[in-house]
Amino acid sequence: MIDFQTLGQTVMARLETLGKISQSPDYLDRRYLSEQHKRANQLIDKWMTAAGMRSWQDQAGNIWGRFEAEQSDAPRYIMGSHLDTVPNGGKYDGMLGVVAPITLIEALHVEGIRLPFHLDIVGFGDEEGTRFGSTLLGSRALTGQWAASWADLQDEDGISLAQALENFGLSFDNVSEATIATENLKGYLELHIEQGPVLEQRNLSVGVVSAIAAAKRFEITVTGMAGHAGTVPMPMRLDTLAASSEMILAVESVAKEHGVVATVGQISNRPNGVNVISGKTVFSLDVRSAQDFQRDDAIADIMDRLDNIAAKRNLALEHRPTHSAHAVQCDDQLQSVLCNAIAAQDIGVHTLFSGAGHDAVAMADICPVAMLFVRCEKGISHHPAEAITTEDVSATLAVLNHTLQSLK
Repeated sequence: MIDFQTLGQTVMARLETLGKISQSPDYLDRRYLSEQHKRANQLIDKWMTAAGMRSWQDQAGNIWGRFEAEQSDAPRYIMGSHLDTVPNGGKYDGMLGVVAPITLIEALHVEGIRLPFHLDIVGFGDEEGTRFGSTLLGSRALTGQWAASWADLQDEDGISLAQALENFGLSFDNVSEATIATENLKGYLELHIEQGPVLEQRNLSVGVVSAIAAAKRFEITVTGMAGHAGTVPMPMRLDTLAASSEMILAVESVAKEHGVVATVGQISNRPNGVNVISGKTVFSLDVRSAQDFQRDDAIADIMDRLDNIAAKRNLALEHRPTHSAHAVQCDDQLQSVLCNAIAAQDIGVHTLFSGAGHDAVAMADICPVAMLFVRCEKGISHHPAEAITTEDVSATLAVLNHTLQSLK
């Protein structure tokens, strides 16, 4: 008999341990292909082995474990999420979706329970896109959608993706080997904290995701001329930071007009001197919506506004796409299995839309996908205040157990 309360405590303890692996001594920051990514993979590998799984690392740096069925030719399901974090992030985003299923599998292994399918757990190396600016690198590798041009993507220290893979003990030229066969793949399930307030407002431990937002990201570069802050008259300035400020406000305005969400979350400025007019400013743009066409209409309007601002100020403007994901509808049949598993725990069943992107977006290109959300306090995420409860994790494990034993 599985004790889900004890399992929930184990998951929380493991998340605390994993959450201490960070590039910064002051906050959680774990990025793709870093030394801390390698240490996280090693820890996950240890837990997978303890759970009776066969484990390996693929050519993109993702860590895998398989809970094998009795029949070698049995179908295959995949569960997983990501192990990278945003800077100053929380310790449950992504990680819960790796640690919880491993811990449940360990309990199944101890009880001698086998499943009629191979269950693979994957800890993706990159979902956030924090280091190289192009998100879902880990899950995209599985789908065979790595672009050759990504070899030249650079982090803030000028290290290319190709060099980072080499430093990690891998090779960009071999990433194609991470592509998985799909002929026997039945589906992908992802457990994730909600990162929003809906479940908390409804006093529900878990919820089923119906769809995932369409999203696009860009790098916007504004180029002008640096100059002395005291000697260049205001009408003669080619100030890129002032222009970028106007552009960012335009982004906010357009988003409200189109009913989408748009965010400028990152900005760099050169020369960045207290007494120097800015000559080059680069900022990020993230636009999301429930519908692809709504997102794209808003982006077209934003780019038009930015072009007009740059022209008015005699500045050069470039925009480079860094990420694109269409809206993803979760599989009806897998949603139904999750809903039945929730109802079996006497929890109210609720489906909700995900405004955040997830690895399931990439996986939807190769198989049916479904997601289970877990309530998080005040909907806070990408922040150290991110919080979940042991009780909710225990309830989630019971739902996952019912789900796995209902799948065929």
